[in-house]
Amino acid sequence: MPAAARRSFRPRLLPSIATLLALVILLGLGTWQVERLGWKTDLIRRVEAGLAAEPVDLPATIDKPADWDYVRVRVTGRFLHDRESYIGPRLYPRPDGRQEQGVHVLTPLLRDDGAGIVLIDRGWVPLDKRDPATRVEGQVAGSVTIGAIARVPQDRAFMQPDNDPAKRTFFWLDMQALAGIAGTERLAPLVLQADAGANPGGLPIGGRTIVALKNDHLSYALTWYGLALTLVGVFIAASFRRREEP
Repeated sequence: MPAAARRSFRPRLLPSIATLLALVILLGLGTWQVERLGWKTDLIRRVEAGLAAEPVDLPATIDKPADWDYVRVRVTGRFLHDRESYIGPRLYPRPDGRQEQGVHVLTPLLRDDGAGIVLIDRGWVPLDKRDPATRVEGQVAGSVTIGAIARVPQDRAFMQPDNDPAKRTFFWLDMQALAGIAGTERLAPLVLQADAGANPGGLPIGGRTIVALKNDHLSYALTWYGLALTLVGVFIAASFRRREEP
């Protein structure tokens, strides 16, 4: 009579080592995403609280800029309009659904409290209004109080073009170059994005802060843990081999 065949769990050494290493990596990635989930949840909660709160006075000294990111602030000073710069391109949604191209106006503000100069992103202007001579009404003079959302300047992103400080044209916030244009050694370590309060003449258009904080870390964690579970299942199934019995 033919020998009976039965399956037994007999894992091989090299596949076992490879599976263990892969499992450690997958579980590590899943755990990292769980930690990132907690961090991102706290960040979103803090941003929402900061945006919902009443504006606070911007302090003279900012030791921890990250603590002020997405916080509503107010500051009083005098615009240095002759030293404004531009960052773009930036799109603005028109009522007819068009996205019109333009730039944001970056204007240094000399603070009335003697705490130096802070950069104000005053908002959007169309390309044909970039020249300040075309929007003289918006070049407000004297002491003004600005309501804004504080932002930590972001580093240069991958593939972003070079800035052209000579033409005051920026694609990303080079704070050192902007400080040179503002006539100071150092700007405050925040950029204040002006709120939607109307400027004389209607330009620049403020209130252009975009809050886009995605929180996909839970799905990423489940994906990594799911792959780990699948790997274990495949390993177990592959490790059962036939064994002949008399």
